[in-house]
Amino acid sequence: MKGNRARLSTWAVFITLAAGIVPAVHPTGEAYAQNLGQRNVAGLVLDANSAPVQGATVFLKNQKTKSIRSYTSATNGSFRFAQVNMTDDYDLWAEKEGKKSPTKTVSSWDARKEFSTELKFK
Repeated sequence: MKGNRARLSTWAVFITLAAGIVPAVHPTGEAYAQNLGQRNVAGLVLDANSAPVQGATVFLKNQKTKSIRSYTSATNGSFRFAQVNMTDDYDLWAEKEGKKSPTKTVSSWDARKEFSTELKFK
């Protein structure tokens, strides 16, 4: 009888410790998305003749939360957003001097860690 109690106590301690370790080893939910579910969204802003557009404002809008991030394109027309959550969908577009590029979608179904595109004014 004492042997069984000792084994049960040992198993109880093991299970208690394992239960505390598992969440740290296998993060879920928002912690998982923040740590492992990040991507970079980058690209070029181009005019109708495919020349780079400097100084365009590029917008990245989260379709779920409606929050918007913005970036001003560099001399070579490039832009880059880091740490973009891969579990949400986003709208991406550029504006300059009253012109707006067509909106592109960055989908949560796209598994690429580096999303690259061109935003072209017509």
